[in-house]
Amino acid sequence: MKILRGNYRYLLLALLLAFASCSFTTTKFDDNDKDKVLIQIITYLLEEAHFDPQDINDGFSKAVFEDYLNQLDPFKRYFYESDIKDFEAYELEIDDQIKAYDISFFNLTYERLLQRIDESKELYEEILTEPFDFSVDEDYSTEYEELEYVKNKRQMKERWRQQLKFSTIANYDDVITQQNSNEDFLNSQFSPENETSTASGEIDPIAAEEKARQQTKQSLDELHQYIIDRQRKDWFAVYLNAIVMEFDPHTFYYAPEDKDRFDVLISGKFEGIGARLQKKIDAIVVNEIISGGPAWRQNELEVGDQIIKVKQEDEVEPINVVGMRLDDAIKFIKGPKGTKVTLTLKKVDGTIEDITITRDVVELEETFAKSSIVEKDDKVFGVINLPQFYVNFDDYNERNAASDVKLEIERLKAQGMEGLVLDLRNNGGGSLPAVVDMAGLFIKDGPVVQVKTAGEPKEVLKDKDRSIIWDGPLVILVNELSASASEILAAAMQDYKRAVIIGSKQTYGKGTVQNVLDLNRMVRNNSNGDMG
Repeated sequence: MKILRGNYRYLLLALLLAFASCSFTTTKFDDNDKDKVLIQIITYLLEEAHFDPQDINDGFSKAVFEDYLNQLDPFKRYFYESDIKDFEAYELEIDDQIKAYDISFFNLTYERLLQRIDESKELYEEILTEPFDFSVDEDYSTEYEELEYVKNKRQMKERWRQQLKFSTIANYDDVITQQNSNEDFLNSQFSPENETSTASGEIDPIAAEEKARQQTKQSLDELHQYIIDRQRKDWFAVYLNAIVMEFDPHTFYYAPEDKDRFDVLISGKFEGIGARLQKKIDAIVVNEIISGGPAWRQNELEVGDQIIKVKQEDEVEPINVVGMRLDDAIKFIKGPKGTKVTLTLKKVDGTIEDITITRDVVELEETFAKSSIVEKDDKVFGVINLPQFYVNFDDYNERNAASDVKLEIERLKAQGMEGLVLDLRNNGGGSLPAVVDMAGLFIKDGPVVQVKTAGEPKEVLKDKDRSIIWDGPLVILVNELSASASEILAAAMQDYKRAVIIGSKQTYGKGTVQNVLDLNRMVRNNSNGDMG
């Protein structure tokens, strides 16, 4: 999670002014030209706006090369040694290509990856037609970084066989555990449809292995479908992030769909029907109904339903979403509050049904602060769990972590709270203005944190509100995953001797601040579509 500064627009304005003399005007672009514009913009931002810009040289190129290939093929089951030799011609050229807005290296890796992914499906389907012999002892290493790339198809098939056997063993254990613990399941083993046990009630290892192998294939089929659904722009985002993350591990490029997901994550809300979806082969399947959302209130959409078609209220014909990329299907299903969408469903029982849902704001309750009262030794303690420092960037005053924690404190005080525990365990951070405002709930006024921006003097962010919401005993809980804004708040309260910090020996250790920059505003006359 990032710390996000509230005054990022000022930096954006300065960058826009700097771009006035740059040649980012565009006419009609194909993908290659759009990719080159992205490289140009991002390179400029990294060199001019990053606090600690790196030298884009051969060392930088080598690091990008290694990280990028590790992201493309982390298990080393796609690329051959010969592929890597082809790629190594560019190992020390990526820096020069970045400066020249050349994407030849990306094009080569992208085309080769698609070829190898297609070949991999043939391999794993062939391997999974035959049973595995679990009685044979084999050495299998999950230290994938230490593996060498294979030299030929025979070695590649053997690597896949070992990895698939390893996965199937895990599934086999699950099958056995399920059969042993579920009496109803065991009693059904005599049916013709499922003969995974003998008449004596003992588990049939052959049938169990077959079931485990089928589960492995289903998982691989779903993974393969997810991979081939990814478009060129998705893979290019992987390449861009291999570049930007060499500057620091908390700098990211968000492609448009990733930015939408980030906005939902940091705000805890979106507008839509209130369901989580997943793709299973060609089907868009309802995985969860979000409590309190429009689908939950209407109570017609069910977990397991397949969405076949989607029709907007101002359209005559529905759009068939079978086989569509999940992200593309979601664009048709989500929509502004108050609008209606009609879904054609294949229900769990196989029937086809149309339902119409009025979209609304959906809040993800797991994002927000929650409080409870604990009574112990005749004392009343309030506990507030804060998963992250959330904020709505479009309207800071709408709902944010600081204002919600303030409300929770007021509720707890009304219930006679004598001491407060603020739980920041596993809180990865979030909004910087929110953490400054939250610190102000516990202190009269004063500095909370200082931020150093490249080329500018240090900026001290202060609590300027002299009111204190809670001046009683305060404990802050942290662990190794408490990061960024969580660390700022805990450190500030410790410095002010305002709180006792309890938890792990150390927290995550992140002291950088990120700004969110809209790349679309960097391009004049943009006809490329959303740049991210």
